[in-house]
Amino acid sequence: MVKKNNRVKTTSDIELKDRLVAINRTTKVTKGGRTFTFAAIVVVGDGNGIIGYGLGKANEVTTAISKGVEMAKKNLIKVPVHNGTIPHEQVAKFGGSRVIMMPASAGTGVKAGGAMRAVFESIGVTDVICKSKGSSNPHNLVKATIKGLDEMRDPMTVAHYRGISVEKVFNG
Repeated sequence: MVKKNNRVKTTSDIELKDRLVAINRTTKVTKGGRTFTFAAIVVVGDGNGIIGYGLGKANEVTTAISKGVEMAKKNLIKVPVHNGTIPHEQVAKFGGSRVIMMPASAGTGVKAGGAMRAVFESIGVTDVICKSKGSSNPHNLVKATIKGLDEMRDPMTVAHYRGISVEKVFNG
């Protein structure tokens, strides 16, 4: 099977909106007292099929979020969005999280939980049905969702690989 590369090269001409998925506070107890640090997982997207995620860690929440946004801008991918939904069913796994994504008809809405919802709304998907199984850790859920979206293929790519027309891909 041919492995495709969905990485987006430049971010200068793309208008990206960031969305905070989760913040985790950790505590280090020392002789001098407690030290708090924050880890923020952030998703950025243009609402038109481009998505990226990043993890930022810092001593302050705002700094962690800005670091996460910068990391997310460095690893953007292009996702095929077909009529406001995903082109086909997809199952993906990362760590202990397993996600199942299915296309939905117009008017269904985004039926997905917290971390997955942020990803789908950032890429501009308006109709999708998702289920998460296993771990509900937001870090692993975001990574599993983006991994599954990265493996998706649009109908034109499938038709090209098979050597048939796009109509035959849908009609069998």
